[in-house]
Amino acid sequence: RLTHLELRAKARRLKSKVDVGIIFIDYLQLLDVPGKERRAESRQQEVAIISRSLKALSKELNIPIVALSQLSRAHKTRAFQKPLLSDLRESGAIEQDADVVIFIHRKLESESKEDRGAAEIIIRKQRNGPIGTVYATFLEDSAIFKNPEMEEEPS
Repeated sequence: RLTHLELRAKARRLKSKVDVGIIFIDYLQLLDVPGKERRAESRQQEVAIISRSLKALSKELNIPIVALSQLSRAHKTRAFQKPLLSDLRESGAIEQDADVVIFIHRKLESESKEDRGAAEIIIRKQRNGPIGTVYATFLEDSAIFKNPEMEEEPS
């Protein structure tokens, strides 16, 4: 698996060669820490090291880094199933280090015909802006989210 230090080195090379403007990571928990950092007491501490490293890289290169993250299963066991910041898997450091945390929430189990594709884009954290929910429609055939108020274009 790619370590966070290898990712940092690749990102620096890309930035110097093609002036990359954004980095996407799919997904954060797949990154590893090198051997000497493995002395961390737990995977949570390793994820915290990775999270801090990505935050520092973002500042160093002056570009946003969008890191996808797994959620814990806790949200599925409670009555209120919409994801919370505390549901970010393996580390509170992700919640702490991130400038923005956005969740995509869909109720797949109980989708009626009318609700098919209904989605919520939930902004749970935004350091320099508002938080809240944006409603969208998910188009499965094209994997696109669209504004539900937008009229269908005539063919």
